[in-house]
Amino acid sequence: MKKISSLFVLTILSTLTFAQKNNYNLIIGTYTAPGKSEGIYTYDFNTSTAVTSLKSTAKNTANPSYVAISPDQKFIYAVNETGATSTVSAFKYDALTGNLIFLNKVDSHGADPCYITADAKNVIVANYSGGSLAVFERKADGTLTEANQVIKHTGKSIDPKGRQESAHVHMTVFTPDHKYLIVNDLGEDQTYIYNYNPTGKEKTLTVKSVLKTNAGTGPRHITFSPNGKFAYLAHEFNGSITVFAYANGSLTKIQEIGTATKDFTGKIDGADIHVSADGKFLYETNRGDANSISAFSVLPTGKLKFIETVSTLGKGPRNFAIDPTGKFLLIGHQYSNNVVIFNRNKTTGKLTDSGKRIEVGAPVCLVFN
Repeated sequence: MKKISSLFVLTILSTLTFAQKNNYNLIIGTYTAPGKSEGIYTYDFNTSTAVTSLKSTAKNTANPSYVAISPDQKFIYAVNETGATSTVSAFKYDALTGNLIFLNKVDSHGADPCYITADAKNVIVANYSGGSLAVFERKADGTLTEANQVIKHTGKSIDPKGRQESAHVHMTVFTPDHKYLIVNDLGEDQTYIYNYNPTGKEKTLTVKSVLKTNAGTGPRHITFSPNGKFAYLAHEFNGSITVFAYANGSLTKIQEIGTATKDFTGKIDGADIHVSADGKFLYETNRGDANSISAFSVLPTGKLKFIETVSTLGKGPRNFAIDPTGKFLLIGHQYSNNVVIFNRNKTTGKLTDSGKRIEVGAPVCLVFN
């Protein structure tokens, strides 16, 4: 009898473990102004059905437009994009309940932080309007120190619309080998590669090289292939993608490819870019008048081959994320206040509407955990 009971318990536990693997947390950063959002949202996402349910909301944090999870999954860091008064906030994170407990916040040392990344030692922020990046040390309790290092970019470029009259740092992301930090500056039309010393304090980052991108294109987001051999840079102004070979902190251009049709005459506003976990497909979103997402197959050479461009079924697509199983692709729409969930064909890379939505105010950043 005891043996049967033990087997029964093991069966139940195995079933629960399997069930838990189908559910992940989806953390959504938002704009709280003009008032349609209350802060940072944590949803339960079922990877079998794409059904979501709200687990928690972290309120009283202004415009937490971009968020990052610490590698140990115990803390979440968010920018507070509030112009000249912008800050960076730290939260204790309970993955089981989805609850966030506020720890502290510090000056972002630049107006309008728009991207944030975290590793075991530091949190690094890109300040868009301030044209700077700032490095904050993480304490053992998850709180942030005041900035150990602030780097101010001072260049400009040729954009006649006035968005390149000064530096606009748009992204800070580690290379796959974690030895370098890539920093895209939309205002300067430059991509910086910084040497990274995690314990370097005021010399955490030192310039290794600076790559001049095509003038007037506005480098925005960059992503790497899962094998770490290639990088893909999305440009905001024309929606083009530059493909690089990556090795030892160096980017070598191998392809330039567009995402807008030749006859498209509206505003493009390229937004986000990601490669699927299997390395076979790449996706890029455009905002403006386009409101589209383009899919490409990734060739063995790292170059891209166009598959399709489809509507994102919303207005103002910002960040998007592929769920951990690769079955779904979720796009946050800042202006239509929802997340549209697409079915993703893992064989062809094509997207179709699942019919499922998450209604949430001004979603900007989607992170699975």
